[in-house]
Amino acid sequence: MGISENINEILIDIKKYSPYPEKVSLIAVTKYVDTKVIKEVLAGGAHILGENKVQILTKKQEELIDFPVEHKWHFIGNLQKNKVKYIAHFIDMIHSVNKLSLAQEINKRAKEHNRKIDVLIEINLFEEESKEGYQFTDFLNDIPDLLELENINIKGFMTMAPYTDNEELIRAGFRKLRELKKEMNTLYFNDTLSELSMGMSNDYKIALEEGATLIRVGSKIFE
Repeated sequence: MGISENINEILIDIKKYSPYPEKVSLIAVTKYVDTKVIKEVLAGGAHILGENKVQILTKKQEELIDFPVEHKWHFIGNLQKNKVKYIAHFIDMIHSVNKLSLAQEINKRAKEHNRKIDVLIEINLFEEESKEGYQFTDFLNDIPDLLELENINIKGFMTMAPYTDNEELIRAGFRKLRELKKEMNTLYFNDTLSELSMGMSNDYKIALEEGATLIRVGSKIFE
């Protein structure tokens, strides 16, 4: 199958597996393909593009700036503070806020461009040492300072499941993130948290069943 057929299959899966498909967006992870292929992705109906390296993202953004199909850019990788300035003028969402100092830098750079940037808090739910993300207790400690940042919109949470065949472990983690969003909405965020970024090519169906609103799919689109 081609790219557009694969995208269509994922869009069908969203309707099939999500309890609220109208709230779900597909992020096409384009980190391994060039802008020629990205144009096929956009033509195939996926209009949010996910990248994880700033230098490659800025190059692709410039190459596609005049492309007639409307699209958005999401940053989904580990973001270094000194790289925020290169994407702050155009990025639509940053999925990987994992410390207060990074949130403060995004806020500072957004203010310079008179913007508010949507962000997600990355939580290391599975507590894997190899994965980035806030430890939950650290996030709780930082909430008062995070809420003071006026040029970012904290929209929800992101997590990455471990590489495992244990679907129950994956499902339990995704469910925990959904419950965390509900709890944090009640305690601190006044129901402003709407997004859950979870699920990739190998586990997005489970993520959809557990309430994902953003799924990050790469290899499934290009296989």
